[in-house]
Amino acid sequence: MQDHKISFTGTEDYIASKELQNSVNVAVALGRPLLIKGEPGTGKTMLAQSIADGLGKKLLIWNIKSTTKAKDGLYIYDTVQRLYDSQFGDHDVSDIRHYIKMGRLGEAFLASVQVVLLIDEIDKADLEFPNDLLWELDVMNFNIPETGETVHARHRPIVVITSNAEKELPDAFLRRCIFHYIAFPDAAMMSDIIAVHYPDLEQKLLDEALAAFYWLRGIGSLQKKPSTSELLDWVQALTVGGISPEQIGEELPFLGVLLKKDHDFTTVLQRLHNEGAQAKSASRFPHLR
Repeated sequence: MQDHKISFTGTEDYIASKELQNSVNVAVALGRPLLIKGEPGTGKTMLAQSIADGLGKKLLIWNIKSTTKAKDGLYIYDTVQRLYDSQFGDHDVSDIRHYIKMGRLGEAFLASVQVVLLIDEIDKADLEFPNDLLWELDVMNFNIPETGETVHARHRPIVVITSNAEKELPDAFLRRCIFHYIAFPDAAMMSDIIAVHYPDLEQKLLDEALAAFYWLRGIGSLQKKPSTSELLDWVQALTVGGISPEQIGEELPFLGVLLKKDHDFTTVLQRLHNEGAQAKSASRFPHLR
């Protein structure tokens, strides 16, 4: 189960801070799950894809829902299909193994080479879910009582776990993880992120877009602040729409790309009206200048 020493440095389309790179590499070296927190839009889910791409490994994704149980990630015994086959099919239903399907964690254990496993939004599950995973993540095996078999991991997967902090995770679970909080990018890093996706973007348009974006995020009463992905969509809309840098400060065009709540839309429009419909961007969005 030991794998060669590897080093993650980010990828061309994912800029990882030095601190994040270190957290990834420590988690890999110690064989511990990497727990990633941060507000929506900070690239938590994309990190797992970047790790897989950067290290040349396959990515398996286990999306967690409120009804997800830890056992679902190990294996699923399809009793319904077995019953159906026993009544209407011509299959040999005596061999239960035909009706055992590996979950994502089971797939990661049985993979012939090391994979990256993303357990996405673990805080959506019930409080028992993280604790139920502890043993399997520690010992790298699990039992299938229906067949009497034990599944042993061929290679320890690189496990990335994301959380939006909707629920507190158990202390016992946290102790077994390497933790990293992805802070929302500042203007300098955001400029680098945009440059990855739009390398030919006019500098003045970029400056005006960033100024307006962080001005919006600075409005404390917003219910959902615009995120990185929404900013990237907005920059694309500005480019496709032929918007000039001056128009951004005067109009805040395509505002619906950035804001997704009625309350937020109304709040921003009222704020713009109060500050003057024709205010110049340099005075309206001064804080990045």
